[in-house]
Amino acid sequence: MAPLESDVPIREVVTTDPEKAKALENDVRARVLDMLADEEMTIEEIHAELQRRDEDKAETTVRHHVNVLKDAEMVEIARLEEAGGGTRKYYKSNTRVFSYDLPEDSEQTLSAAQDHTAGELQALLKSLYEAHGDDIEAVAEEMKPCEYCATQHYEEFIVRELLDRALLDLSESGALDKVIAGGE
Repeated sequence: MAPLESDVPIREVVTTDPEKAKALENDVRARVLDMLADEEMTIEEIHAELQRRDEDKAETTVRHHVNVLKDAEMVEIARLEEAGGGTRKYYKSNTRVFSYDLPEDSEQTLSAAQDHTAGELQALLKSLYEAHGDDIEAVAEEMKPCEYCATQHYEEFIVRELLDRALLDLSESGALDKVIAGGE
């Protein structure tokens, strides 16, 4: 018998494409995404804000980090302004990164909510597959293998993406905030 044997359940799932994962490997880029989540900024403004946050990087390095985020489609040019014979670009994040740890006792506190959610999601998933299972399977058949994964869970990835995008739609429309605030 092994000195330690344990059933290790999956507790976390990270869904992202390899380009976005690579872009998030750097702490400075994560800070830039956070800065651009609520306001649009120029490279110069990003550089100044990073310096204010004790992150001393050259402006060319900041530009490189913004370009990596832009190439990963996590940052976009929000607007252009004519400035002194040139064009000033303002960048904004189109990606929200949640990087939190729940408090230690939260698993017990939230267990009833998790059970409730699992039950509701099971019914939702059954309905989703009845209405759109063929579409989900068709998309799954077209997906490329994950370069990091020996096992491929295409349908699960698609369902998680659908749930994530639906939550994002509700957030962007303000419906999620209303529910959280106790409204509709």
